[in-house]
Amino acid sequence: MALSRGRWASAPSRWSVAAQTFVLQVLVALLVVGIGTAAAYAQAQRAGTQEATARALAVARTVASSPEVVAGVRSADRDGRLQAYAEDVRRHTQTDFVVVMSPTGTRYTHPDTSLIGRQFIGHIEQAQRGGTVVEDYTGTLGPSRRAVVPVRAGPGGDGAVVGLVAVGIRKAAVSRRLEGQLVALLAAGLAAAVLTGLATALVARRVRRQTHGLGERQLREMVEYYDAVLHAVTEGLLLIDLEGRLRLANDEAVRLLGLGDGAVGRPVAELGLSGPLTAALTDETPREDELHVTDARVLVLNTAPARWEGRALGHVATLRDRTDLEHLTGELDSARGLTEALRSQAHESANRLHTIVSLIELGHPDRALEFATEELELSQILTDRVVAGIEEPALSALLLGKAAEAGERGIDLRIGEGAVWPVDALPARDVVTIVGNLIDNAFDAVAGSPGERQVRVDTARDGADLVLTVADTGPGLPPGAVARAFERGVSSKDQGREGLRGIGLALVSQSVSRLGGSLSVEGGPGAVFTVRLPVTEDVEGGAVARG
Repeated sequence: MALSRGRWASAPSRWSVAAQTFVLQVLVALLVVGIGTAAAYAQAQRAGTQEATARALAVARTVASSPEVVAGVRSADRDGRLQAYAEDVRRHTQTDFVVVMSPTGTRYTHPDTSLIGRQFIGHIEQAQRGGTVVEDYTGTLGPSRRAVVPVRAGPGGDGAVVGLVAVGIRKAAVSRRLEGQLVALLAAGLAAAVLTGLATALVARRVRRQTHGLGERQLREMVEYYDAVLHAVTEGLLLIDLEGRLRLANDEAVRLLGLGDGAVGRPVAELGLSGPLTAALTDETPREDELHVTDARVLVLNTAPARWEGRALGHVATLRDRTDLEHLTGELDSARGLTEALRSQAHESANRLHTIVSLIELGHPDRALEFATEELELSQILTDRVVAGIEEPALSALLLGKAAEAGERGIDLRIGEGAVWPVDALPARDVVTIVGNLIDNAFDAVAGSPGERQVRVDTARDGADLVLTVADTGPGLPPGAVARAFERGVSSKDQGREGLRGIGLALVSQSVSRLGGSLSVEGGPGAVFTVRLPVTEDVEGGAVARG
């Protein structure tokens, strides 16, 4: 059941599913890496700003609490010692400016000495009231992150505000530090993108292998057409994998085999099918037009290997329903047998008529009358015996036909005295199937027997049941075959192609089971088959409820 890609490709596709998956994953990966890198940069920028704020605030508070600064602002730093101290602190703390000023904002120190004595540029109001100012502001050195704290007089720094200290770090310096981190962030993002690309390529390769390089449209059409064809075919279709599990079953296969829910995925041996059918479905040997009988149907089975590009997937089985055809074939065989019997009887009657005429011409009319009466009595006895008790026309015709056939084959067919079978007691088709196959089986059994070749058919009422018995004087069933006589495909005959033998008794068993009856067999010498079929209502007058 190999399906080439070309059969499903109704139109060429520019992009396979694997290619689309690869491109989409790459785009998603790039988007995620880009967003992650941007978020990491924003986080680093925020962390750099927070670090600059904490450093400026710590330096400012340290300087403001220095006794030298407190003394310097109270004396207005007339000897320049604060400038030297502030510059020394600036260099050691790697800040951009350390400005000590009066409470009103007049600078005592500044990196640019020309600005000493001028008014500080920025907000100092909160610091003048004893608070702390933290802000971004553009001053004489450009945009900076700065902290302004008060200088208090008295021990412990809890006296009046006698000065202010401002410490700042330029934004450009913060940005330069971030640039170093940005290189690391970009390298990490690039590495993540490369790893993601490799992983995406592996995923795309796996998808390409699993989808056989097909595009999205091709896959969609394959599923749609596959499902439509699968449910439209009139034959049962099964796919069994190499482990003997059912992988696929269409609607017809489910109907023919009576499969329940959950059958797909289970081992065939657990589906409740007959032994021969299970063996045929799990055997890798191809089968052609092989007959199998289930509890309700006669099926024709064909199996063939299922392959994809040379790789074995299991095997495919197709099933055709031959139940009605098998029943019609049985009825046709019975009608053909009756026709042949009538033809033989006509030929035999012509011979007898010529004999009678010749006896009369030879002057022996008494002998002619005796010969004619004897032949008529023998024929009439069998006819009267069949017609008298067996009211079912189809069964009567079958028995008379089988009697003529037995005469041709040299078999003594005897109909039991008192044989009864009410009209319409059971479906005529099932009756012909059961009786015809049992008699044919008995004929085959005694045909090669060197001794007496006799077949006896008896029918009787037993309470609410009709009992049919077919006995023969053949060799009987082989040892151990009695218990298996009605298994599907079991046969004591050697002729016939494999798969076509043993169908008669299997059909008998199927019909008896469908009618709610029972079937038994006893071994040799000879074989006795007994069928018991229930009739739940009185058959007088022809009204019967079938079993």
